[in-house]
Amino acid sequence: MGLLVESKEGGCGGRNGGQGSWRFFTRRKRVDSPTISNNSSQAQLAKELTVPNLMAVGVGATIGAGVYVLVGTVAREHSGPALAISFLVAGLAAALSAFCYAELASRCPSAGSAYHYSYICVGEGVAWLIGWALILEYTIGGAAVARGITPNLAALVGGANNLPFFLSRQLIPGIDIVVDPLAVIIIFIITGILCFGIKESTMVQSVVTSVNICVLVFVIVAGGYLGFKSGWVGYELPTGYFPFGVDGMLAGSATVFFAYIGFDAVASTAEEVKNPQRDLPLGIGGSLFLCCGLYMMVSIVIVGLVPYYAINPDTPISTAFSDHGMQWAAYIINAGAFTALCASLMGGILPQPRILMAMARDGLLPPFFSDIDKRTQVPVKSTIVTGLVAAVLAFTMEVSELAGMVSVGTLLAFTVVAISVLILRYIPPDEVPLPPSIQESIDPVSTSYIWSSLEMDEKDTAANVGTSRNQKTLVIEDDVSVDDPLTAKDPSSGNYLHEGNRRSVVGWVIAFTCIGVFLLTYAASDLSLLSSVRFALCGIGGVLILSGLVFLTSIDQDDARHNFGHSGGFICPFVPLLPIACILINSYLLINLGAETWARVSIWLAIGLVVYIFYGRTHSALKGAVYVPTTQVDYTYRTSTSCLA
Repeated sequence: MGLLVESKEGGCGGRNGGQGSWRFFTRRKRVDSPTISNNSSQAQLAKELTVPNLMAVGVGATIGAGVYVLVGTVAREHSGPALAISFLVAGLAAALSAFCYAELASRCPSAGSAYHYSYICVGEGVAWLIGWALILEYTIGGAAVARGITPNLAALVGGANNLPFFLSRQLIPGIDIVVDPLAVIIIFIITGILCFGIKESTMVQSVVTSVNICVLVFVIVAGGYLGFKSGWVGYELPTGYFPFGVDGMLAGSATVFFAYIGFDAVASTAEEVKNPQRDLPLGIGGSLFLCCGLYMMVSIVIVGLVPYYAINPDTPISTAFSDHGMQWAAYIINAGAFTALCASLMGGILPQPRILMAMARDGLLPPFFSDIDKRTQVPVKSTIVTGLVAAVLAFTMEVSELAGMVSVGTLLAFTVVAISVLILRYIPPDEVPLPPSIQESIDPVSTSYIWSSLEMDEKDTAANVGTSRNQKTLVIEDDVSVDDPLTAKDPSSGNYLHEGNRRSVVGWVIAFTCIGVFLLTYAASDLSLLSSVRFALCGIGGVLILSGLVFLTSIDQDDARHNFGHSGGFICPFVPLLPIACILINSYLLINLGAETWARVSIWLAIGLVVYIFYGRTHSALKGAVYVPTTQVDYTYRTSTSCLA
């Protein structure tokens, strides 16, 4: 127990020194609490958002124009009439990540989303990886959405020839580049709206998202009328409800899972929510529930109006209505697709400036990105940079080929958030860095004074049994019954699991569980492996996962979790089963993204590693940080003050 001082070279001094020069990779920042804030000395974002605002952000970022196309391709190739079940299964899988996000968002309501949570629970290196991957996701995702606006607007006005010259795509001779001026104009408009303030931008987002929802409701109601009128011919097929089998339905679920990506944008606005403990879980859960319901209802209608094999893969909804004599409905549907793209673009640009701001606050990026405008209380500079980069990409590049890279950042974030929940519940951080003001007041003399005080306090409390690191190793004898909430429920584990080694053992169990997930998903996905090797890897991975699940289920969670961050918010249910299932699903999807996607992402991550080593590592706010046990934070504050007196 005691103080841990990180040296300037990245190693550690003090009591727990000598842990190597790579400690900077695992250093963790302090979680905000009702009494202590990481950003108390910095300009704050405006707290303006409520549940309806959060749902507008979540639904707008999630329901893009993809739903107007996705129902056709998935029904034809995978699910058939069971398309609604595919959306339901995918929605349940996405809900696993939503539960994890809801707990962490309510406990740690600061900007940064998954980057912020992983920095607190896992470490700086993983947090940088997640933040860097999310930057790529939102940049390419925003540019890809913007490039899709022009063809949808052209369909709305009757063809590309009807668009004004300055809005239509143009081929630049000699360099074979098709520029898209409309995409740039839309991005600049949305960037300007976001710079006005979070209240104003979410109001616009609510209006645009409402139009999109109204169009989908029109599809459901009008399509339902046509279905009852025509007898739902799509369901009267000899092939039955599962023409591709259950495997086809599940393959369709894996495809439509990406239609739910976007609810994590709600978590990025955590610092701007009036009542984050209540509103963030409701915003995340409500937006996901509404999206799932709309997806399922639209699917039921479309596959019922037209046999799945006859659905137009490019324009499934408008073609289905045209086949029943409602050609005019195409204008309403195209208007819905246009507004869906605009809402998705706004929901995609909104989170990135806040992630850049959070990383700059922590010193991992230049302080330029952390500036907050005093009048609008939003990160205007980061927002403008985000808009400019997205506009350049959308104007000059056909980014559709890079769209697969968008999924990597989200799936990595989902995976790390689930791991963070396991860490929070079983081995929450037991050391926290002191704020700069306290660090400056702690010199070698006062450090020695604090050490001696803590050691005397440690001797006085050595006989007590508890959950913090300031207590001695608990030795359990066979003939003594001790009710310790941190030891295993199974009496046989009392011989090896005690307070002295509990954190280390549980940490390794979580690590080996994640390794088991990787082995199982990789072996199940790589068909080029020999069957014997595949079965062996699947067996090893399955044993590691089951062993980890059984072990974590058999021990109680750490009592320190009750005092971690802001209490009184949402609590993720079914831990450890739910986070482990979340890790398994997201890892499987990550591995199946394809070698080309991973090759491109690896280049971006390698660039990020270079930036981190040469800038982020040396400018981190935690460089040279003084760490104290969580149970001694208040004591250290008082002691440092008395040393200065």
